[in-house]
Amino acid sequence: MKKIFLFAAAIATLGLASCDIDNVENITELSTENFPASEVDGIAALAGVYENLNATHANPQCSYLYMACLASDDQYGGGGTNDKLMQALDLMCNYGNDMTNVFWGQRYEGINRANTLIQALPNTSISDDLKNQYLGEALFLRAYYYYELASMYGNVPLLTVPTGELITQGDVKVLWAQMLQDLRDAVNMMPSVRKSDGHVDKYTAEALLGRIWLFYTGFYGNGTSTADLSNTTYNPLQTVELPDGTTLTKQDVIAAIDDCVNNSGYSLVPDFRNLWAYTNRMTVEDNPYTKGQGLKWVEDDMENSDNNNPESMFAIKFNKWASWSTTIGYGNGIALHFGVRDAAYENHFPFGQGWGAGPVAPNLVNDWKAAEPNDMRRDATIQDWTDKSSYEGTYKYGGGDDFVQETDFYGKKWSPITAKKEDGSYWCTFECGMYPGTWDLDGASGTENFQLNNIHDLVLIRFAEVLLMQSELKEDVAGINKVRARAGLDPISSYSLTALQNERRWELACEGIRWNDIRRWHIASVVLAKQENQPVYYCGKPATNDPHNGGYSKRYTETAGFQKMPDSQVSLGSVVQNDGWKDASSEYTGW
Repeated sequence: MKKIFLFAAAIATLGLASCDIDNVENITELSTENFPASEVDGIAALAGVYENLNATHANPQCSYLYMACLASDDQYGGGGTNDKLMQALDLMCNYGNDMTNVFWGQRYEGINRANTLIQALPNTSISDDLKNQYLGEALFLRAYYYYELASMYGNVPLLTVPTGELITQGDVKVLWAQMLQDLRDAVNMMPSVRKSDGHVDKYTAEALLGRIWLFYTGFYGNGTSTADLSNTTYNPLQTVELPDGTTLTKQDVIAAIDDCVNNSGYSLVPDFRNLWAYTNRMTVEDNPYTKGQGLKWVEDDMENSDNNNPESMFAIKFNKWASWSTTIGYGNGIALHFGVRDAAYENHFPFGQGWGAGPVAPNLVNDWKAAEPNDMRRDATIQDWTDKSSYEGTYKYGGGDDFVQETDFYGKKWSPITAKKEDGSYWCTFECGMYPGTWDLDGASGTENFQLNNIHDLVLIRFAEVLLMQSELKEDVAGINKVRARAGLDPISSYSLTALQNERRWELACEGIRWNDIRRWHIASVVLAKQENQPVYYCGKPATNDPHNGGYSKRYTETAGFQKMPDSQVSLGSVVQNDGWKDASSEYTGW
């Protein structure tokens, strides 16, 4: 008899307002022979699968999303002299045993929960409509969790049924084909209805289908060896054989993306700046960059309620229950880690305090200015600390005595944001002022805590990306020009891969997308090298971003961008170690 383990608190985390929490809060262990038996049961079971999204925020520095930002050519590792893990992720090096094993375990926990629900649903008495919706969501989440694992580690073991047995690596092509099959099935079974309650829907599945298709068919177009994956030839596949014996074609994926664009109801937020938390009502008129421009954050006053962001298709939601004892992941750990490495809010208002991960690389700023000098998205995405008119304070960039790879540039999109109180002091995060009342901090009701109080959404898939996928798949300019129009830029007249690559880089900068883009286009070894010898600060003194362990290009060629398999998993015998991680040449010893 298989059993499913549930986390009822996740129901509120995900904003699943239709569920009666009192009916499920005492559930700890349920047999799949009679569960789920109702709509409430189904929502509770799904909450356990979704909760895995939050679980990684207890240790975000081990996650794929974190690594994807730091490893790309647009951001560095950052942090302090003791934050060697951050720098190791940027340099594609290892620091310590089992550096990211906690993420491996968390994602497989989510996969096993999804597998349990997928196995149980066909035998329940829930209506066919609800059964299809729940099953589609579980398939989506399983595909997403595998996408992150396989992007980070390569050929990870494929589990499609709940099991406690040791599963070993198989054919990596089957692994990726299973993700595509799961999403194709999710698209086919979920109703053509846009969801706005924290659940994914058919159109979100179409979007993820497009993202995974583009990555797999591009990255693996030349073969599966490290040499195949790290070479500079871009030759994408046109068809993929699925585990059930059917074939998925590029035209099938185009049809799904066209359906998403034409029928989903998702749309671009008219002003790009309103996507980001620095335009929240508590902060917007005190911020020199946004003051007096009529800006309004799309999530203003949204606390555990329906999603009112028409561009957000898939997001991790957070709440005031974050606690050191049990629920650290209910706070936005990415925001904390990407905060300013300085405790004086008045020095860098409106940007909040954090650990200094992901300083923006000067090569991104320089490339952007050269290609699109009038692109408003650049200033909306990147804070130039040397421009004193664009923020309030006198931040001592280059003045920190414990900051590695600091630059003059800071990413705004995922930053923690503070706000001013009536007495002129500062909330540690704007959320403390926007959502007053009791914050669950191990009994310290109402106490502010900059490490736990970031609770704005972390959006993982935006509709803008779907428009750009449509242009890339169809090789036309329609989607590109819609995105450019929102940014106030002139349309382009003809499609080119270079134009598409640039548009994705500018639109999606610092959102964890770029890493897999440069890998699938087979340009990673070239563009990563452009980070070397760029100006940085080391402990407050001017320096350069020197090559480590042979340099970015060498490390990429040796690894194809895959992380080291966790030592514990290699010891168990479930996987063999990836290329480029088998000797001391991969070890990061410090800046």
